[in-house]
Amino acid sequence: MTEAHSPPTTIQQHVFPNGLVLLAEAMPGVQSAAFTMLMPAGAAYEAADGLDLPGGAATMTAEWITRGAGDRDSRELLTALDNLGVSHAESAQTLHTSIAAATLGRNLEPALELFADMVLRPHLDEEEVEPIRALCAQNLRSLEDDPGSKVIYELRRRHFPDPWGRPSPGSPEGVASLAPADLQRFWEASYRPNGAILGVAGAIDWPRLRDAVGRLFGEWSPRPEPRIQERPVGPARDHILRETQQIQIALARPAATVDSPDYYAARAAVAILGGYSSARLFTEVREKRGLCYSVYASYEGHRERGALLCYAGTSADRAQQTLDVMLAEIDRLGRDGVDLEELQTMRAGLKSSLIMAQESSMSRSGALASDWYFLGRVRSLDEIAEALDALTPEEVSRYAASLTGPEGLTIVTLGPNALRTSSA
Repeated sequence: MTEAHSPPTTIQQHVFPNGLVLLAEAMPGVQSAAFTMLMPAGAAYEAADGLDLPGGAATMTAEWITRGAGDRDSRELLTALDNLGVSHAESAQTLHTSIAAATLGRNLEPALELFADMVLRPHLDEEEVEPIRALCAQNLRSLEDDPGSKVIYELRRRHFPDPWGRPSPGSPEGVASLAPADLQRFWEASYRPNGAILGVAGAIDWPRLRDAVGRLFGEWSPRPEPRIQERPVGPARDHILRETQQIQIALARPAATVDSPDYYAARAAVAILGGYSSARLFTEVREKRGLCYSVYASYEGHRERGALLCYAGTSADRAQQTLDVMLAEIDRLGRDGVDLEELQTMRAGLKSSLIMAQESSMSRSGALASDWYFLGRVRSLDEIAEALDALTPEEVSRYAASLTGPEGLTIVTLGPNALRTSSA
């Protein structure tokens, strides 16, 4: 039986004189249209030369631009978006500030007009800063009540070179100290078209879209690219004391980058280790031994580096055994390799995700922008499926062997007592 492939699609692209990259893909049969704009204005850029801002500036600025823009105040702007039926989210991550929105195809152009105002002509009213500060402080307090998320933030901070592991929510001290002038400086330095990527997918007319984006964003002035100096990471082993009943365990080790020939083998190895409910970590740590209530492995990619991330949350009395078994399973994956059945299960799961992304204009717009950032081109869905089909157990096993050993391994725990990690 021959596997059905998606109909061929055409990725349109255009680079405007100011450096803004526009990518678009028409999706037959859908009535929605979505866009994702990635701007090089993530938390890492708070540390750029000439800025050197405390953590939280990127997140506060992403909220600030929604509090009135163009000729609309905050309430009028949100009402205009609601009247167009726009579902939207603005957020700062470590690498980018992301603006994502979806609406009916016929409302795409007026929606883009509103977001052009936010990016290019925000009011940046100083009176809005205190309510924004209160929201960000509340988010940080809620993070303290979510130890699973907290330990992953702290793992990234220690594993990736600073500032590429900087958590986007910032810190309570940073959020409390940021003044309106600091956020204004961050917006002026980081919100720039050179380095920005706009991905659009769904019910679109390419010539009309290209002309509209040129009209709305063509006068956006490029700015110098901020210079960022990397600083040492670490410590590679750390414990965060919290008087809780559970211990959170997080570990990371280097993995292939998105543009590496080993990328798909890395994604397969990570998925087989802990990417679905019958994966090895779930089976060995939770099902067979009953050591924890949550365990998983995931892949994270930056341009210059990738990482395998693993997490488990467990009771204090079972934490040491949980960590030991997690490390043993990573070593076993590298030592014994994978078999064809595991590889086929992995393919089924990743392809299901691929099909769901194909049916969502929002997911596809994000994939367009992400691919361009990492690769300088856009992968078709068929290309990804064919790469997964081409993987062999031998290829994935060979890559899994590179994930073993203590070199490059970062381990962070959070809870009432530290665990033994010196032999890891």
